[in-house]
Amino acid sequence: MKKTFVLDTNVLLYDPMAPFKFDDNDVLIPLIVLEELDRFKKDQHENGRNARYFSRVVDDLRKKGSLAKGVRLENGGSLTISIDKMPKDKDRLAIDLTVNDNLILANAMFHKEEGKNVILVSKDINLRVKADAVGVAAEDYDTKEIKFDEMYTGYRLYEVPLLKLQEFERERFLSIDDRSVRPNEYLIVCEEGNESHRSLGRYSFEKKGIVPLIRIREGVWGIHPKNVEQQFALDALLNEDIKLVTLVGKAGTGKTLMAIAAGLELTIAKDKYARMLVSRPIQPMGRDLGYLPGDIADKLGPWMQPIFDNMDFLFTHQRGQDLSSSWEDLINQGLLHVEPLTYIRGRSIPSQYMIIDEAQNLSPHEVKTIITRAGEGTKIVLTGDCQQIDSPYLDSINNGLTYCVEKLKGEPIVGHTTLRVGERSLLSEVATKLL
Repeated sequence: MKKTFVLDTNVLLYDPMAPFKFDDNDVLIPLIVLEELDRFKKDQHENGRNARYFSRVVDDLRKKGSLAKGVRLENGGSLTISIDKMPKDKDRLAIDLTVNDNLILANAMFHKEEGKNVILVSKDINLRVKADAVGVAAEDYDTKEIKFDEMYTGYRLYEVPLLKLQEFERERFLSIDDRSVRPNEYLIVCEEGNESHRSLGRYSFEKKGIVPLIRIREGVWGIHPKNVEQQFALDALLNEDIKLVTLVGKAGTGKTLMAIAAGLELTIAKDKYARMLVSRPIQPMGRDLGYLPGDIADKLGPWMQPIFDNMDFLFTHQRGQDLSSSWEDLINQGLLHVEPLTYIRGRSIPSQYMIIDEAQNLSPHEVKTIITRAGEGTKIVLTGDCQQIDSPYLDSINNGLTYCVEKLKGEPIVGHTTLRVGERSLLSEVATKLL
């Protein structure tokens, strides 16, 4: 039976192209949703941009027919602007029909009474619960049928016969023909039935075989990997052929520290990039403090303090390189730039080592916008913890970082590592596990 999807406002703010992603089914947008979107049109952030974009999309559809009667879409479905409807037994409903969410729910109930197979699509958990309470099917938008723990990790155990393992250790290369292995997937190559006899490697799509990791004898800007996961992460960060690196892990696994250390190593010590650019979304945890006084440097200080903390640690533990006395000097020389993501749209960023911290607070559209800014010779690193999301419209599965990992995991210029072992401190590790 053909389905009728009723979309909530937050779905369109999350993805303005959502109406085109329901195959050949019918999509209904209550008129009150357009009223809510209208309040976002002057917003200068992502919600405002998406609201304006959707308005332009709907305006183009008006040329094809009446939105009140339904406009046929290219995928075989239809889009209809549904004038606010009320179910027959509205007087018996224990909901306040002056509330916009309840008007959207009432609209869905009306169309269900008309005999349609109605599904209310909303990213608002409470609205989905209310819909279930009144007998209307409801679902989240773009929720994948997988768990976070089942997602691509970027590495795995790879058993081979003893002779093959010895060949890899001797030749530092092992040709394999295994279509299940993805480009730049990291492999713990071990003897069959004996995991203790192993070597670490990366599958090279270009060479069609397993190659050893980049040797880090002297450390990277004074730091050394403390576990296998960090060895994989540093290999991806230092490999100039990998243009996009995604690092996912809980607090204390070293994501940001390693990204910055590798960026300093390649930009300052080895002069492989013209500049290192470090940025993060401006997303508060908990109640915001409001507007901050001072110039742009003063305003950015609190938001970028985690970046500066990592910089202080790296320069304090730097192993005697005669490079610069402090990271402030690098900023003054134009070799290091720390900025928010607010002004990145429309830019072209060539020959830079670009780090985006806390990328889990970005939407898929925002991540796409960032990655498409990369010019020739630029490397982008996305780091984040998908279990610590501060945006109200995102979750551990439906966020820009997870989206990027899953969509690009088979590309030859993309590398990924999931870090699970905390190395910050014993206290941090205990808190992460138990609190």
